Amino acid sequence: MRVLAPSPSTGDDAPLRPSSEAVPHDLIELLFFAYRDFVGDPDRILADYGFGRAHHRVLHFVQRRPGLTIAELLDILQITKQSLNRVLKELVEKGYIEQRTGRQDKRQRHLHTTASGRELALRLVHLQAKRINRALDGIGPEAAPLVARYLAALIDPSEQSKVQGLLGGR
Repeated sequence: MRVLAPSPSTGDDAPLRPSSEAVPHDLIELLFFAYRDFVGDPDRILADYGFGRAHHRVLHFVQRRPGLTIAELLDILQITKQSLNRVLKELVEKGYIEQRTGRQDKRQRHLHTTASGRELALRLVHLQAKRINRALDGIGPEAAPLVARYLAALIDPSEQSKVQGLLGGR
């Protein structure tokens, strides 16, 4: 793979230099294409339900963390309460997520997937796991820790410890 960066003198693409100003166009584009295909498989299934990527993210995190509060979900997704409310309302009305009142704090709503929600969330995660496992098989399973470190390094430094905590909690 040849990673390209604009040459400061000509503006042409030249091999990547060890400079913080170098632009790794090939890697940027590969990330766009990988993301497109990674979410594309679930997108096709979600369309049959009238759902989109926001629904997928909510289902995923509620499935992975039963009892998650709305405040915790807002923190994970970093979206507005208004955006979450629209998506959550649809998932609740269609029977994929249920909200339970908190035992200690009655103002809190804890989120859980229903049987239908679990089934859909697992169907989507299995599609994505298949794609990830196929990629790891192609480069060797010993590369998984390196891939994980690379992806973690792409996360904003101020969020890395929070994300590591979320991952470590499962």
